[in-house]
Amino acid sequence: MAKPVSGEIIYDLRRKIQEIKYDLNQLDDSPSEIPELITSANLLRSNEFLSKINEKKTELVSVYEEYSEALEAILSSVFEIQKDLKEILKTQSSMIATQEKKCSKSKNTKK
Repeated sequence: MAKPVSGEIIYDLRRKIQEIKYDLNQLDDSPSEIPELITSANLLRSNEFLSKINEKKTELVSVYEEYSEALEAILSSVFEIQKDLKEILKTQSSMIATQEKKCSKSKNTKK
């Protein structure tokens, strides 16, 4: 049986995703050019900005990977439970059918 994943893990990962998306939205406005600074300073600011964006996006992809793995584990558990329930249902159906045959045979023999 698959390793069970608690809802708390899913909740924590979802919260991390929301935090990272918020951080990305805060960084979304690229730095504007400041005419007083020389071109190399503006390029440096732009590079720092792009580095921060790249770092957050990498973090977001990583958390999404964990999140999807946790969801896959839960889904796997659900499918195993579904399979077990089908087997139980088959067993119960065959038991009911057997009991009905026994009851009809005993009714026929009593006549």
